[in-house]
Amino acid sequence: MDFWIYIWAVVIIAVFSVVAGWSSRRLLETKVGWIRSVITAAVVFLLVSPVAYWALDEAGVMSGNRLVVEGPLAVVFLALTLGWMFAVVVVVLVTLEFLWPTRPFVNPVLVVREAFRRRDRARRYGQIIAIASRHGLGMYRRRRTGAGDDFPTALVAAMNEAGVTFIKIGQVLSARDDLLPPDLTSALATLQMESTPIPWTEARAAIEAQLGAPLDTAFAEVDEQPLAAASVAQVHAATLHGGDAVVVKIQRPKARAQVATDLDIVERLARDAERHTQWGRDYGTVALAAEFGRALREELDYRIEAANTEMLRGAVARSSGLTLRVPRVYDQFTTAQMMVQERADGIPFSRVDASTLDPQRARQIADGVLDAAFEQIAVRGVFHADLHPGNLMLAPDGAVTLIDFGSVGVLERSMRRMLLPLLVAMANEDDVSATDVVLMLVAAPEEGTLDQAALQHDIGVILTRVHNTRVDENIFRALVDVMRRHRLALPPALLLVFRTLASLEGSLRRLVPDYDMVGRALARAPHYAREIGSPRSLAMSVQTHTALMAEQLRQLPRRIGTLTQQLENGTFRVSLRSFDDGDERSWVETLVARLTTTLVGIALVVVAVFLSVAGGGPNLTPEVPVYPFIGAVVGLGGLLLLLRSLRVAFVRRRR
Repeated sequence: MDFWIYIWAVVIIAVFSVVAGWSSRRLLETKVGWIRSVITAAVVFLLVSPVAYWALDEAGVMSGNRLVVEGPLAVVFLALTLGWMFAVVVVVLVTLEFLWPTRPFVNPVLVVREAFRRRDRARRYGQIIAIASRHGLGMYRRRRTGAGDDFPTALVAAMNEAGVTFIKIGQVLSARDDLLPPDLTSALATLQMESTPIPWTEARAAIEAQLGAPLDTAFAEVDEQPLAAASVAQVHAATLHGGDAVVVKIQRPKARAQVATDLDIVERLARDAERHTQWGRDYGTVALAAEFGRALREELDYRIEAANTEMLRGAVARSSGLTLRVPRVYDQFTTAQMMVQERADGIPFSRVDASTLDPQRARQIADGVLDAAFEQIAVRGVFHADLHPGNLMLAPDGAVTLIDFGSVGVLERSMRRMLLPLLVAMANEDDVSATDVVLMLVAAPEEGTLDQAALQHDIGVILTRVHNTRVDENIFRALVDVMRRHRLALPPALLLVFRTLASLEGSLRRLVPDYDMVGRALARAPHYAREIGSPRSLAMSVQTHTALMAEQLRQLPRRIGTLTQQLENGTFRVSLRSFDDGDERSWVETLVARLTTTLVGIALVVVAVFLSVAGGGPNLTPEVPVYPFIGAVVGLGGLLLLLRSLRVAFVRRRR
C-alpha cells in the first residue's frame, strides 16, 4: 500500500511540475527555460506542501489524512490551494530571472568552436603582449631624450612584427592627422608589409595546392627567390609555357587564420570601447572595426583583387593622357589565395631617387599620374584607392604601372556630379558655393545642430590659406577635418577619395619633392567638369528627365480624377504619419495592454485585502467565511497579473 502512495505522490509532483512550468512560461510571456521552470515547480511543491496541508487543516477542509468537506466545495478549496502554490512558483521564477536570467541553449558545436577561438585569442594575446614588451611598450613610459621621443619608433617596430592586421591598422591611422599627433602619423606612414619570406618548399606546396597540379603544368619557370615578401603573401617571378613574363602572388598558408584571430580581437575591443567609453560611441568604433574587417577580408580573397584589376583596366583603357598601365590577370591560374598577373616593368616610387631624374620630365610624369587619378575618380568613377609609393611602378620609358588592386574605390555618378562642382568652387576660392555643395554631399545633420555660418567660415579659411600661402597642407584632409569638427557624416566613398588623394600627394613628392598637387588638382578641376558634363551626356540626361516628366504628366489626369471621385463620394481621407507604421501601433498597443494589466492587478489585490479584512458572509466551512475565500481567489488573480507585468517590464528594460 505504501508503495502505491509513493507512486501517486511522484505522479502528482510530476504533473504539477510540468503543468506549473508550462503555465508559468505562458503567463510570463518570456523565454524562461523549461528545465528551470519544471525544477522550480517541483521544489516549490515539496517545500510548500506542508504549509498547504496546514492551511487546509486550519480551514476545516481536511482532518488528518482525509477530506472533511466533500463534493464540489472540496474541489474548489484544493484548486485554490494549488493556485497559490502556482503563484509561489511564479514568484520564485521572477526572482530567479531577475538575479540570473535564463541563457539560451547553445549548440554544442558552437561551444566547441568558441572554445577553440578563445584558445586562439589567448595565444594571440600572449604573442602581442610579448611583442609589445620586447619593444618597450608593455609598461611604456614616455622617455624624452635629446633625440626626441622614441614611442613612435617603438610602436611602428611592434606593429611591423605583429603582422598584417596591425600593419593595416597602422596604415589606416597614419592618415588620421585629426586624431593623432604629427610625429606619430609620420612614423605610422613608414609601416611596410615586408616580412621574412617563407621557404621555397612551403611556397611551392602552397602554389601547387592552389593549382591542384604539379608546378610545371602551369609554369615553365618560377624563381625560387621572391621578388617581395609580405605578412600576407609573397611574390615570385615566373614564366608561362607560352613565354609570358608573370608574377605569382601566393598567400601564406597561416595568414588567414592569423587575420581571423586578430580581427576577432579587434572587433571585441571595439565593442568594449563603444560600450564603456564616450569616444568609442562618438567615433562608432564597432562600425569602424566592422568596415576595417570587411576590407581586410576582401584583400585576402585574390579573386576580388583580380576583378578589381580588370575593372580598372577597362577604366584606364578609356582614359587619355599619360601612358598608365594595369597588369593583365591570368584568370585560369587565379584562386582565392593565389593570383597570376603580368609582370610590371620598372621600380616602385618608394625606391626612386628624385635627384637622378630630369626635373622637367619628373614633373610631367607627376602631372600625368595626377591627371590620370583624377580622371579615374571624377570621370570614370573607378579608381585605385591605395596609391602609396609602393603601388606605383616607374618604367625606364616613363610609363607608370599600377599594382596591388586589393583596394579599388567606386564613386557613383550622382556623387561625381557633386564632387566636381566642389573642386571648381575650391579652385575659385568660392567658400559660399563650396559650403553649399558640402551640405548636399554629407548626411543631413539633426535640426538645430549645425552652425552653417561657422562651417562656411572654416571652409573659407582653408581656401584662403591654400590660395594665398605656400602652406604644406593637403586641402582634402583639411576639409575632412572641418566636416568632422562640425559632426557632418561624410559618405564613405567620398572619404575614400580624399584619403586616396592624400596618399597620392606623398607618392608624387617622391618624384618632385616640392610638388604642388593641390594647385594642379584645382587647376584641372574645370577641365574634368566640362568632360563629365559633355553635350552628349547633358542631352541624354535631358532626354531621361523629359521621359520621366512626360510619364508623370500622363498619369496626372487619372490621379486628379481619383481624387475628385473620393471628394464627391466622401471617401477622401488623410493619413497622419504618427503611428501609421505597424511597429509604432504595436508599441502603443503593447504599452496600453501592460498599463491595463497592471491597473487591473492592483485593483484585484486591493479588493482582496478589503474582502479578507472585512470577513463575514455565509460560512463555506466552520472556519472559512465566504468573503475571505473570495478575497483569496481575487488576490491570487491580481498577484499573477502583477507578476506578469513586472517580469515583462524587467525583460524589456534589460533589452
